[in-house]
Amino acid sequence: MKEQRTLICLWFVLSTFLPLLAQEKQGSMLTLDRIFKSREFSGDRFGPSRWLDDGSAYTTVEPSESQKGARDIVKYDTKSGKKEVLVSAAKLIPPDEKNPLTIENYSWSPDGKLLLLYTHSERVWRQNTRGDYWVIDRSDWSMKKLGGDAKPSTLMFAKFSPDGKKVAYVREHNLYCENLNDGKITQLTSDGSTTIINGTFDWVYEEEWDDRDGFRWSPDSKLIAYWQLDASGVRDFYLINDTDSLYSFIITVQYPKVGTTLSACKVGVVSADGGATTWMDVAGDKRNNYIPRMEWADNSKEIVFQHMDRA
Repeated sequence: MKEQRTLICLWFVLSTFLPLLAQEKQGSMLTLDRIFKSREFSGDRFGPSRWLDDGSAYTTVEPSESQKGARDIVKYDTKSGKKEVLVSAAKLIPPDEKNPLTIENYSWSPDGKLLLLYTHSERVWRQNTRGDYWVIDRSDWSMKKLGGDAKPSTLMFAKFSPDGKKVAYVREHNLYCENLNDGKITQLTSDGSTTIINGTFDWVYEEEWDDRDGFRWSPDSKLIAYWQLDASGVRDFYLINDTDSLYSFIITVQYPKVGTTLSACKVGVVSADGGATTWMDVAGDKRNNYIPRMEWADNSKEIVFQHMDRA
C-alpha cells in the first residue's frame, strides 16, 4: 500500500511539473516580467475619447497602422460608424526627433482646429497629473511645446480658453496663461511654493474630495477662478522608502492628523491678462472649512461653490 501511494505521488509530480518545464524551455513560462513589464496580458483599450461636432462624431486613440508602437487619433461618425484617421502618429513627431509623442491625453480647441496633447507625464500622489503639453495646428501641422523655459514634465491641467485663443496651466504651484497667437506667457500668481498652492490641491483635498484640477476658465475667456491652499502649519508625516534604492530614504508628506491644523482654502478670480486676484468673501474659519467644488455660473459674473465645515 505504501509503495502504491509513493507511485501515485510520483505520477502527480511528474504530470504536473514536466509540462511546466517544457513550457519554460519554449519561453512561454508565466513570469513576473511577462505580467508586469509587458503589455502581453493587458486588456483592450478605448480612448481617451472626445465628442466632436455636437455629437455627430467622436475621436479616440488607436494603434497606428503606419508607425509601429505609436497611436493615431481617429474619428468615428456616430451614425454610420465610418472611421477616419484625423491625426496620424506621423504628424506628432517633434522637430529634431525621430519618434512620435506618446498620447496620454488630449483635447480639442472649440473650433476643432487645434489639438492640445498631454505627454511625458509624472506621478503626483496617485495619478500622473504633471507632464508636457503640445499644441498641434491641423491647418499646417505645426507643433509648439507650451511652457516656454519650464522644466520638463512640470505643467499641470492645461486647457484651452473657451474662445480657443489661450491656454492656462499650473506650473510649480503657480498659475500661467499662454497666448497662442504670439506665444506670450503671463504669470498670474507668483506666491506659489510648497506651502502656498495655486490652481491645484494638497494631500487632503485629493484624498478626501478627489480634487486635482484647481482652476476654471470663465465663459467669456477673460477671467480664471482658482483655488489657493495655504499649507503652512500642516506638519510633515515621514514615510520610509525601502524599495527604490539600495539604501532607504525619507519621504515627507504634509499630512494633518485628526484634530491638527488643516490647510486654509480660499477661491479667487484673476484676469487672464494678469493683475491682482479678487478673493471671495467666505464666512468661517478657513482652516476648519472646505470648498470642495467650484464652477462658473452660465455667465462670467458669478461663480458657484460648495462650502462644508470640518465636522
